[in-house]
Amino acid sequence: MKTDRRDFLHYATLLAGAACCPTLTWAETTNESRRFNLQFDFNIKYDEPAFPARLWVPLPEYRSYQKVRELTFGGNYNAFEFNTQNPYDARTFYAQWEKSATPKKLSIQMEVETMERSVPLEKIVKASRRNLPIPEKAALYLEPSAHIPTDGKVKAKADELTKGLIDRFERVKAIYDWVTEVTFRDPKVIGCGIGNAGKMMQSGYFGGKCTDISSLFVALLRAAGIPAREVFGIRLGKSHFSKALGKSNANGFADITTWQHCRAEYYIPGAGWIPSDPADITKLELVEKIGYNNERTQALKARYLHSWEMNWIGFNHARDFILSPRPEQYPLNMFGYPYAEVNDEVLDYYNPEQFAYRFTSQEV
Repeated sequence: MKTDRRDFLHYATLLAGAACCPTLTWAETTNESRRFNLQFDFNIKYDEPAFPARLWVPLPEYRSYQKVRELTFGGNYNAFEFNTQNPYDARTFYAQWEKSATPKKLSIQMEVETMERSVPLEKIVKASRRNLPIPEKAALYLEPSAHIPTDGKVKAKADELTKGLIDRFERVKAIYDWVTEVTFRDPKVIGCGIGNAGKMMQSGYFGGKCTDISSLFVALLRAAGIPAREVFGIRLGKSHFSKALGKSNANGFADITTWQHCRAEYYIPGAGWIPSDPADITKLELVEKIGYNNERTQALKARYLHSWEMNWIGFNHARDFILSPRPEQYPLNMFGYPYAEVNDEVLDYYNPEQFAYRFTSQEV
């Protein structure tokens, strides 16, 4: 399978530009790092002998806490492009195949380095007390979207939880406490869930997967005047806290095809974007069969108010947006999974066997 170095250099240029021109102040990281070799393989199949196909693949963001050291790709596509043509700058590799009976194949390899991401509580508290104005670019994440309403029952609950609280971080903590206590992981939900915060509040059913729980957290924060967003990505390997949050074999290898995971961030002026992960609290409870008040649950809850364990890499924070080139289905709810169309029919990205893709990770 061929590899085109020009394609790699093109992508490297995009990443360098992002590193030189950050749009916002990014939160602090520690010096502990991990490295993973990732392999994304696609072999698109269909129930006709000859067919055209289009494929959009989310690529990792370039941030201070996660870096793409190498990236190569190859395949028998007829056309391709990199783009970030959306308000969220979601990095995308797009491939297109003409109608033929030839297998539609794409392979992407990358080496990524991640650094444990944590913002000191003292820094957050100090910044929050200053009550600085919210920058224009962060204010984008106060706006509602189709799946993230900020009115109705969402607004009513946010007001109830934050009544009398002027300090931004105090509002964050009040909402985080409620979300982590009332939500639970529902294993019957497909994939990461659809993340419809309005529907959750209307129904009063707070079970779901990571996108559902993170989206509820984000919607309530926005309704309380705190910029917030989901971050879609994928687990890479072993968690140092619990096997429930990521694992690998004795050699550091993992099949991560179905390990997509959605986290969250909130913005405090003067401290930047703060990492958080309310959904993994519920996963720990379910897998380890422990309650909310268990000391392990509370330890992870305290940690994930302001940090991420980086056995994971983030792709983007795009919700309810239009991919480029424009697909048949738009706007797209989220972009944590690959998206493909054959004969204008959307393939089921929650079903990798039907879609025919496999993702693997090797920690080095």
